[in-house]
Amino acid sequence: MKFISLKSRGGNYLVVAENVAWLRAYENGQTQVGMVGGAPLLIAGELEDIAATILAQVNGTE
Repeated sequence: MKFISLKSRGGNYLVVAENVAWLRAYENGQTQVGMVGGAPLLIAGELEDIAATILAQVNGTE
């Protein structure tokens, strides 16, 4: 199980990488991150930046 760090305007999250189900662009430069079995998280940053952050952390390059 690998945890990844995602930054939100209201606080930061540590989520299990395997539980990220989808990403969706949202308003005001934020991205919704869909979680398996849970409500989506609202994360600060554009969709492409969040996807790159997740992949970098999963691959151990960040």
